[in-house]
Amino acid sequence: MGFSAHRLYKVARTTCAPFTAVFGFSILLTIVFVLYQPTRGPGDLQKLGWQSWATVSSQHATDGKGAIDNTTAQGNDNGSNNVPQGTDWWNVEIPEPEIESSSLPLDVWDPLMPHDTGLTEIAIEKCYIDPEFVRGMCIPTTVTQDDAIKGKWVRVGPDLNRETSMTYLHIYYRRTRRLDVPLITELKLLPEGEEPKPMSDAWHKVSKSTATGARGLPPQFLWYKAEKTALEMTDAERKNDLITELDVMYGEDIPWYGFEKLSPPTTPEIKNKRQSVYVTFRRGVKRPPRAGPLHFSRDGRFRILQVADLHFSVSEGACRDTILSPCEASDNLTSTLLAKVLDAERPDLIVFTGDQLNGQGTSWDAKSVLAKFAKVVTKRKIPWAAVFGNHDEEDGDAKMDQLRYMQGLPYSLIQTGPTDIHGVGNYILKVKSADASKTHLLTLYFLDSGAYATGVLDWFGLFHGTEYDWIRQSQINWFLQESASIDPIERPFTPDGTKDLSPIWKRQGVDQITPNTRRLAKPNALMFFHIPLQESYSNADTDLTTGKPLDVGISGLEGKGSAKGNDGFFEKGLMNALESNHRARGVYREVKVIANGHSHITENCRRIKGIWMCFGGGGSYSGYGKLGFDRRFRIFDISDYGETIRTYKRTEHDEIIDKMSLAGDGAPGPWEGI
Repeated sequence: MGFSAHRLYKVARTTCAPFTAVFGFSILLTIVFVLYQPTRGPGDLQKLGWQSWATVSSQHATDGKGAIDNTTAQGNDNGSNNVPQGTDWWNVEIPEPEIESSSLPLDVWDPLMPHDTGLTEIAIEKCYIDPEFVRGMCIPTTVTQDDAIKGKWVRVGPDLNRETSMTYLHIYYRRTRRLDVPLITELKLLPEGEEPKPMSDAWHKVSKSTATGARGLPPQFLWYKAEKTALEMTDAERKNDLITELDVMYGEDIPWYGFEKLSPPTTPEIKNKRQSVYVTFRRGVKRPPRAGPLHFSRDGRFRILQVADLHFSVSEGACRDTILSPCEASDNLTSTLLAKVLDAERPDLIVFTGDQLNGQGTSWDAKSVLAKFAKVVTKRKIPWAAVFGNHDEEDGDAKMDQLRYMQGLPYSLIQTGPTDIHGVGNYILKVKSADASKTHLLTLYFLDSGAYATGVLDWFGLFHGTEYDWIRQSQINWFLQESASIDPIERPFTPDGTKDLSPIWKRQGVDQITPNTRRLAKPNALMFFHIPLQESYSNADTDLTTGKPLDVGISGLEGKGSAKGNDGFFEKGLMNALESNHRARGVYREVKVIANGHSHITENCRRIKGIWMCFGGGGSYSGYGKLGFDRRFRIFDISDYGETIRTYKRTEHDEIIDKMSLAGDGAPGPWEGI
């Protein structure tokens, strides 16, 4: 017995060491592959590729820290001399920055590039390995001479077989600047055996079907017409007929801005099983219209509509927690509801406060979702801004990529912000007066509150998504720096020609902070981010007049949705950002209101140490709710040239609820701690 035990011990000792070494090495490799995410270096980022000569300019100029220069869109103070006499400074058309098309790379697929260069040839190739990870894999056969004349093959990113096969199927095209090569002006998708009518030698058939590798789909073939060279085309033909880009979209909604769908779909939709797939194309260059500078009306009004937690998907969406019947295609129903609210409220700015994408495995192609999320806003030509929520990045598309997509949509004001601080999309917008002084009267701060907190165990997916992220120290430093850079103004503001506005100024001269006085102070500010602070659930201030807590609206229907950690943004940031550094006037906070999303059935405004914490409440049928709890949108109505801030909510039944004044005329007295 002793011999057997000893032998067993020797065997265990002999085998245990190698096993432990192999196991430990495997864990090390796992950690390396999970944690190590190689980033594109500056050399790779600047590589433009074949047939390109100069550095490509992005849609917006950036400063040294990566923050977008939005001076033009927000009104250049130095440009007032260029405004024609009798024309409002903010009503002048802003020209698009010129981008030299000859600088754009020809061998890189990017549907946001404003190419005016035509395509020469199209192919479709199947691959057993994702070509995204193995460069050069499965490219159509070619020879050096064809590359030189027609251009190198470029792969269109989205996969035609995304939901129908284990193989990958991609469209490829060639692009050239040569003037003597026929360019593509027309596309058709036809069943096997059919030809375009009238048929000519200019029509070419792609050899592989758009159903290659997919079971149960009938073969369809892509045909393209390349008849004239660039030299033979007129300017109108090059602008209106020349196909300059191809893309693939998923779902049945609208294609990306400037693109058209090629019908029928390469993959038809099967409800609740798979989404339709469309080839889309762009003719010429379609530059999205830009938002004009934000400004108050001449009588001192500015209105903001907050849209919280759309939770849109690639599909048309599934209704949740509503008595609405029938309720199908919830994304479309939500867009219809939002359109109705926009027409009723006519806001000057829309702010999407995160979770535009549903995540959770349903928004796996962010571009297809972002193409539709703001369609009712852009249709009405309303400027809009956005911040990210915890679900936006769940399905794999990085926030930086999503932000770039959103910048490529009409009337977008979203900005990258500095790249050396935590998060993506930390930026500010300034709302100015309508008179010629263009005085900065209201500051809007936008912050990225992150997604999920991570620790050692989260690296292995054990507790991912159980705790929410928070605003970090680098963001606090950035906010305080931005706040300190804002110049004080004389408040209340007096516009040019105020002799005609004496009734307004009589009313405006009385407020809850400094009655009947004028002072030098920074403008009031509102702040928008997704995940609420821990302080949002603290005890409310007391109204010194009524003795009741300053907490209006519905809360307590769900647990706390605040962040896991806290770097002290409330105390170190918000409480230290004052209206004025002057000792006599340095006790009032610059930020009067924080607007959050995230908690769909929490929609109250609660004042904490003089700062209002307001929730938007869920406005989407695609996000969770509660039976009997109407979908709603929050409005911030700013008047008296930024001095008075009021808020209310409009519900899906067109009810206006919880009207209240947060700052200025009619607001409760100052925080008792002052």
